[in-house]
Amino acid sequence: MHFHIARKGHVFEPGKHFAQCHASTVLLLGDDALCAWFGGSHEGHPDVAIWAARRSRGAWSDPTVVADADGVPCWNPVLMGDGDRIFLFFKGGPNPRTWRTLMVVSVDGGRTWSPPKELVHGDVGGRGPAKNKAIVLSDGAWLAPSSVETDACWDAFVDRSCDCGENWSRSGLVPIDHGSLRGKGIIQPTLWESAPGTVHMLLRSSEGSIYRSDSRDLGESWCPACATGLPNNNSGIDLVRMADRRLVLVFNPVAGDWGARTPIVCRMSEDNGETWCENFVLDHNEKPKDKQDGEFSYPAIVAEQDRVFITYTWKRRTIEFCELTVS
Repeated sequence: MHFHIARKGHVFEPGKHFAQCHASTVLLLGDDALCAWFGGSHEGHPDVAIWAARRSRGAWSDPTVVADADGVPCWNPVLMGDGDRIFLFFKGGPNPRTWRTLMVVSVDGGRTWSPPKELVHGDVGGRGPAKNKAIVLSDGAWLAPSSVETDACWDAFVDRSCDCGENWSRSGLVPIDHGSLRGKGIIQPTLWESAPGTVHMLLRSSEGSIYRSDSRDLGESWCPACATGLPNNNSGIDLVRMADRRLVLVFNPVAGDWGARTPIVCRMSEDNGETWCENFVLDHNEKPKDKQDGEFSYPAIVAEQDRVFITYTWKRRTIEFCELTVS
């Protein structure tokens, strides 16, 4: 199992368009790619909007604002393609406890976008994708990895749409024994389907470890979440299942609640996530001058044949894009 970097670089010049950026998402459009993220003065500031850029013929377009939330901060964009339509889900609100999920749609490859609308009317706390991409199940339904954050605890669930995003039905919460936890819990799942009807998730946690849960009924119900042997720093992760069934996970291999966000690495599994290969380092700063200088975080990953495409936060100053070949 080998990774090889085919392309790697910034999506835009660091610090040119805003003071900070974070939480990217990436979508392949034939030979092109579309990337989105939130950017502004700093995370949680009212001027934070959703920005995007398109990679065509090897070069990125200048970033532009594609969505905002009427004077409240935007968070965690997630791209999804469906034929000629591109969906962009994002959160809008002062904080994760009170944010709502909004959606815009493009029918021209991400060049123009519809006005934002609520994904689920009256939603408070977030429906649809929390951070990571939705997947299309073997029965054609969309399954979005979701979570909810309250002052007391964090929990995960999935949202299912059988009509290409028009309506959503929410599963129950993924079972977890909160009484046994040191921290708040689990959020921001990443999903894959290993066989028709059999769906799995890995989750960010407050417990120093990535957690896992499994479903045998297309995500309707889930087994109790349990810790894996993979470390987690209470920061975002993402995973993709390749066409040959191998899994590629991107994360910070650091244990501890709110641990360091460096290095950022890939690992591969050939046995549906039971075991993982050694780290392949994408970025690392051994002696950062401050927290931001050592941040490589919140990855997004998609795959095409023997290649994976990854974006992640680079020091909160730009988004990094990597294309890897996998052998």
